[in-house]
Amino acid sequence: MNAEVSDRREAGWEHFHHDADIGVCGRGTSVDAAFEQAALALTSIVTDAPVRPDQRVDVECRQGDLELLLVDWLDAVIYEMSIRKMLFGRFAVHLDGLVLHGSMWGEPVDLVRHAPACEPKGATLTELEVVQEGDALWLARCVIDV
Repeated sequence: MNAEVSDRREAGWEHFHHDADIGVCGRGTSVDAAFEQAALALTSIVTDAPVRPDQRVDVECRQGDLELLLVDWLDAVIYEMSIRKMLFGRFAVHLDGLVLHGSMWGEPVDLVRHAPACEPKGATLTELEVVQEGDALWLARCVIDV
């Protein structure tokens, strides 16, 4: 879904307000899917333009709990954006316990087409939450330092 979620019971992503920074929230039918949606919300902080899935980058993150794993995952996306000068528009996450195997597909930043709005600096512990909402959806959210 490439737009903010209008119904909190649906899978997808949204932003939430937080002073000078911005919150990202992903929802999905699994923790994996919620993490993927949170990464899409992160990309949408930078650009509204479509991102072509031309190149694949794989990462692995390990943590002691799901919330810190979300922070590590989003920080890995930010790191790869920064060092590769790329944006990512497609994500795949597979959790094996508290080990995250992630893939992201994207393309080099095109300043004219992508018109980057900001550069995310890092995921924070502020409003950090990974929880199951009811029986169907997982929520993964935190504030991104921009």
